[in-house]
Amino acid sequence: MGGMSSDSLEGQIQQWRSYLRRRPAIRPVDVEELEDHLRGEVAALRGAGLSEDEAFLVAVKRMGALDAISHEFAREHSDRLWKQLVMSSTSTADSADRTRTETIVVFALAVAAGLGIKVPELFGREWGAAGHEMFYARNFSFFVFPLLTGYFLWKRRLSLRSWIRLGLAFAAAVIFGNLYPFHAGSDTEALTALHLPIAVWLPVGIAYAGGRWRETAGRMDFVRFSGELLIYYALIALGGGVLLALTAGMFGAIGIDFEPVFEDWVPCAVLGAVIVASWLVEAKQSVIENMAPVLTRIFTPLFALALIAFLATMMGTGRGIDIEREALIVFDLVLVLVLGLLLYSISARDPQAPPGAFDQLLVLLLGSALIADAFALAAIGARISEFGFTPNRVAALGENIVLLVNLGWSTVLYVRFLRGRAPFASLERWQTTYLPAYSIWAAIVVVAFPPVFGFD
Repeated sequence: MGGMSSDSLEGQIQQWRSYLRRRPAIRPVDVEELEDHLRGEVAALRGAGLSEDEAFLVAVKRMGALDAISHEFAREHSDRLWKQLVMSSTSTADSADRTRTETIVVFALAVAAGLGIKVPELFGREWGAAGHEMFYARNFSFFVFPLLTGYFLWKRRLSLRSWIRLGLAFAAAVIFGNLYPFHAGSDTEALTALHLPIAVWLPVGIAYAGGRWRETAGRMDFVRFSGELLIYYALIALGGGVLLALTAGMFGAIGIDFEPVFEDWVPCAVLGAVIVASWLVEAKQSVIENMAPVLTRIFTPLFALALIAFLATMMGTGRGIDIEREALIVFDLVLVLVLGLLLYSISARDPQAPPGAFDQLLVLLLGSALIADAFALAAIGARISEFGFTPNRVAALGENIVLLVNLGWSTVLYVRFLRGRAPFASLERWQTTYLPAYSIWAAIVVVAFPPVFGFD
């Protein structure tokens, strides 16, 4: 049988995936799991000497009858939420082996992330010691994000070329994060610490997408993962906080101060929990996947009211926006949250559904955010015009412009959708295509700002 190009193979996998997605009883997360299994089978068969088309046909046959899979999913649909709270005990031996292996890998990576923050202490960089705070602030993400990227590279069975490319990206980030001779207490060092995690989150997303980063669906899956990771991590942090408080109370009851232990080892737990939370999102997406949309439905009207009240108060009192760094960070976080509400509303919405009241509410939220962002840009521009350029002002200006472009075009696309002049898919495509812009701007701040502003 003749060979098939890789593009043709990807096309057939896309058709197979589309067929599964049309099955009403199979959820998107299940399609992803089945696709991972299919790709693994194809890779194994290719390693055994089969051509691409032969490997694809044999792998699909091994996957079993799709109708049978669909029927099984429909039968279990009603109680699957509870079944997936624990590992299935009826999995095949091969599936059990993969689960066991992945659990070991995740545990090892979590331990490595936790102990990694102790390595600098071997070279005199003691955690919590005066003068070393900014070193840890700049490098905190490097103790966990490369390991998280490696987990996804391993899980997605990506090529050695992908490992090298993303490894070089992290190496460059480490160099730029530690090479510059920052002045003590400088703004550029603080900006570097704030922007490095945003810049290096992009390689994590590329690894997570597993060869589908150029597809809208692949990037949107990473958006969903990021939100669900935040939810899981918050839940773990709340549980961990309760555990620490109770532990401190017990030891305090016998006259032992447990605070030094917390100071030494809590950072390890904070980093290790990122790996564990990511693994839980991967393993249990069907349980948590509806939480982000539900939270979006709750908080979208509340944020819309808060923004409208803010704008009305600002106009009524004649007060301008304070552009000190702390105020700007809070203001930018509000705009990022608005963007997050938009993203998760898009991710949970049926693209074929007609416009509804919630869509109109989102347009109101976007319009309010645009007006607020315009006021912030005006305030920043006025301060720059009066007092000149500083790292904080320029960084705030750039971030607000990046957000303004996204929110502005999103509003245009949403209004066009409401008026029946554009499909909803165009909004989703715009949002996922724009994702790298945030990491690119963060990288510019990290690489260019320190030398441009004399490391002040």
